[in-house]
Formats: sequence, C-alpha cells, structure tokens
Amino acid sequence: MNDCNTRQKESWAARLDGCVAALGMACMLALPHAAHAQTVTPPVVPADIVVDAAHEAFLLGRGVGTQNYVCQPAASLGRVAWTLFTPQATLFSDDNEQLTTHFFSPNPVEGGNVVRVTWEDSADTSTIWARLIASVPVNPDAIAWLRLEVVGARVGPTGGRTLSGTTFIQRVNTVGGLAPATGCDALPDVGRKAFIPYTADYFFYTKK
Repeated sequence: MNDCNTRQKESWAARLDGCVAALGMACMLALPHAAHAQTVTPPVVPADIVVDAAHEAFLLGRGVGTQNYVCQPAASLGRVAWTLFTPQATLFSDDNEQLTTHFFSPNPVEGGNVVRVTWEDSADTSTIWARLIASVPVNPDAIAWLRLEVVGARVGPTGGRTLSGTTFIQRVNTVGGLAPATGCDALPDVGRKAFIPYTADYFFYTKK
C-alpha cells in the first residue's frame, strides 16, 4: 500500500511539473505582445493630420533611420530631381525595445502592384501598408508631418496581430530627412543616391 501511495505522489508531482513548465512556456510566448502594451496620449497636431475620435492611439514608436533618395529625371524635359525611393528605419519604445521596421514594399491587398509605406512588427511580423492622406510642413529643416490610412494588413505567420488592427498612422516631431539641396543637378547625376538621417515619432491608431 505504501508503495502504491508513493507511486501516486510521484505521478501527481510529475503532472504538476508538466503544468508549471507549460505555463512558463506560455508566458514566454506572450512576452513580446505584453511588451508592446502602452498608454498612449495622441499628440497635438495641425488640423489636417488629426485622427478623428472614432479611433484611439495604441502604439507609439520612436523612429530612427534614413530617408533614401535617388536622382531621377523630372517631369520637365531635361530636368532632374531627388525622389524618395524608401525610408529605412527602426521604431523603438521609450524603454528602447525594438517595435517595428519601416520601409516601402508592394501591398499584397492591392495585388502587389502598388508600393506603399510599410511597417512590420519586430516580434510577431504582423505587417501594415498605408497611403498618404495629408502632409503638413511644420519645420522647414525637416520632413513633413503626415497622416496615413492603412490600406493593407497581414497577420504574422504564427497569427500575430499587433499591427493588423491599425487604421491610421501619424508621423510627427520630425528631425532631418530632407532631400539634399545639391548633387542632383543635371542628367549625368541620374542614379546617384543619398541616405539622409532622420528621426520621427509614429503614432498608431485603431478603432475604439
């Protein structure tokens, strides 16, 4: 009888250990999503880029990177101009946690034929694509503040949805990033590239 009781205790102990291990694994898997939890206060912005009250800010990313330009022929015959071909940035939380990467890419929701500004979550790889709605030049020495509307969203390969419910994005508090004043002056300059450092704050909104 004592031997039977001992085996029962060992069996229950093994089950308990298994439950604890499973719970620990579940917590570890949940950490990337929990780490994104923020209390976000929308910024004070010009009227043209305000997001209406039906949407609430849920994520703030501090962007650091470059605005990348290429010298291309302009609409006027014989003229050339710097043209943005992609931003290349990483967004961080105030705790220096990497939140998203930021770039241009084809939007699969539009058949993959339209290149849109893109954000991909660094933890679960959920991705959104957005189109420009409004642009306001606030600082003459920096790129404009923007309001963008999401026109494509995709969950991550394991079902991650951190970004997939995003409806609007604001880019504000910009520093730097303007195209160079020189270096794209004549047709021989076509193809020349410039990578201009910038910083900006990005506010992500979702429906209330």
